[in-house]
Amino acid sequence: MSEVVVTQLSGWGRTMPTVAQLVEANSPGQIVELVQHANSRGVLARGLGRSYGDAAQSGGATVIDMTTINDFTLNPDNMSVTANAGASIDDILREIVPRGFFVPVSAGTRIITVGGAIAADIHGKNHHRDGSFGAYVTELTLIDGLGAQHTLTSKDPKFWATVGGMGLTGVITSATFTVIPIASSYIAVDTERGNDLDDVMSRMCARDHEYRYTVAWIDSVSSSGRGVITRGDHATIEQCNLDGIKDPEAYDPKNIATAPALVPSGALNKWTVRAFNEGWYRKHPKERIGEIQRISAFFHPLDGVQEWNRIYGPSGFLQYQFQVPDAAGYLVGMALSKLREIGAPSFLTVLKRFGPGNRAPLSFPQSGWTLAADLPAGIPGLGRALDQLDALISAEGGRLYLAKDSRQSPTNFARTYPRLGEWREIRDTMDPKRVFASDLSRRLEI
Repeated sequence: MSEVVVTQLSGWGRTMPTVAQLVEANSPGQIVELVQHANSRGVLARGLGRSYGDAAQSGGATVIDMTTINDFTLNPDNMSVTANAGASIDDILREIVPRGFFVPVSAGTRIITVGGAIAADIHGKNHHRDGSFGAYVTELTLIDGLGAQHTLTSKDPKFWATVGGMGLTGVITSATFTVIPIASSYIAVDTERGNDLDDVMSRMCARDHEYRYTVAWIDSVSSSGRGVITRGDHATIEQCNLDGIKDPEAYDPKNIATAPALVPSGALNKWTVRAFNEGWYRKHPKERIGEIQRISAFFHPLDGVQEWNRIYGPSGFLQYQFQVPDAAGYLVGMALSKLREIGAPSFLTVLKRFGPGNRAPLSFPQSGWTLAADLPAGIPGLGRALDQLDALISAEGGRLYLAKDSRQSPTNFARTYPRLGEWREIRDTMDPKRVFASDLSRRLEI
């Protein structure tokens, strides 16, 4: 049995830490034993801790560090990867990109595990075209609340309860997912600026279907809601050669900096963020076609700065990410206006288009818009403003992303995930003793 370490755990936002018994995973048999001998607070699997809120922590419980079981293999013939749940997307990309493959869906960070990608059903810049990660998982293995091991495919409702299920149906131990062929480790990127939010959203509606990947950065502190749209697809060898790239298949992303351990509270405020946003907006041209960017720069720019979450100071931060249908797109502007009213600065505010959702009852994406804003914790009036936005969003059929949430109410959650009852019925067959629990599941009364 692995050593048990009593330690404090939190999400990436570094708010609401709790103390748990952390145990390194070493085999499925050991995980079975941990499940069968769980205390009253239960068991939870944890990957690399990049959920922003309280989804990967569980006060008083046994938390299993899955990153110690991290082997994976690429099958180039059928274009798939079979990986232990603790394998990181970062390690997988370092292996498969030089061999001509890429993950089917990439979140904004590659520092996540395969198990976490499934549990959160991650989405990326290509959701409008390709959907979320769960659609590409062909098989997963899982240990349920009785310690039984299962192999699940998309034909089984238990599979879809696990996709997006935030680790509450069992411990995923391995999975197989498909990958896509690529010619190079670069992206051919088109960039254009939008003068205001309406302009940005109109441009995205008009042309996003022409690109595999698309995203917009929004200047959240500007009353106009101006932004920068970047769209792209995997670059061909010919495009790389024209750009003078000597080794277009090479892939070795580097860390360029580490955030300081001690950042004073209030370092990110409306004045510093306003200055940053002005520079960021002006840095981009009104239009640029065919710029060749590295995969790491296009998909994971913040991963180059280790521990970047420290820049929000000791109080931490939260990410508010919501989704609304097209008909409620006006709520994007209303949310930005509400955050400006209370002086909540966000230098990282991202707008994307979603395509249709999948069969998972707790999967976040649905057709329409999604806005994500990183906000320093402790801003006066922030909680009340977000509660008001929750009510507006839920009234229009929208919802919040569980992997980012740290403060919504159980009532709001139940209202915005209408298939929660269906999910609970399946969960109860997989975990009749309610062994699997997290701070998030207790807060939301899941």
